[in-house]
Amino acid sequence: MELAVYNIAGKDTGKKITLSDEIFGIVPNEHVVYLDVKQYLANQRQGTHKAKERAEVSRSTRKIKKQKGTGGARAGSMKSPLMKGGGRIFGPRPRDYHFKLNKKVKSLARQSALAAKAQSGDIAILDTVAFDTPKTKAFLGMLKALSLDNTKTLLITPDVDKNVVLSGRNIPKAKVSTAGDVNTYDLVNASKLLITTAAIEKIESSFSK
Repeated sequence: MELAVYNIAGKDTGKKITLSDEIFGIVPNEHVVYLDVKQYLANQRQGTHKAKERAEVSRSTRKIKKQKGTGGARAGSMKSPLMKGGGRIFGPRPRDYHFKLNKKVKSLARQSALAAKAQSGDIAILDTVAFDTPKTKAFLGMLKALSLDNTKTLLITPDVDKNVVLSGRNIPKAKVSTAGDVNTYDLVNASKLLITTAAIEKIESSFSK
């Protein structure tokens, strides 16, 4: 697959880049993408939820009413889950939501997400991205030049560039990641991928290991 290379001004540089068919040309495996996204979201959960159950509620345990003759059910404690302010039946308890996925599954998921974006035409290649100082206006200008200012966009760079990261972090529909840190969720969540030529090389070399 061959794509044109653009600069941050949105102009075609005249260069072309060929994406590896071994990565961007495979048939996407939707199930492993689902598993990897599910694991990512599960790992974000703190699991600190807690509700008090009957034994933990501080309320009176005196006999509420006589056992017989009232015409209603027997009641013996204000801690009962049936009473207002009583304990909760099978309430949530702190737990760890993390689960394990094999490296090969995660690798295939990321590869599938990249392939799906490439095959749907949602990848744009940039020659390079660099700003002299952190400036949100410059980042927005780049997105507007590429007609992506109203599109959920993920910019993938080869390494961490502090000026680029700081320039893009206040833009709601934009996110910046590196080729080594990008995950399946970010790839799926973005409507468009902006990838620099150097980042493409890093991504392809990471899968060839």
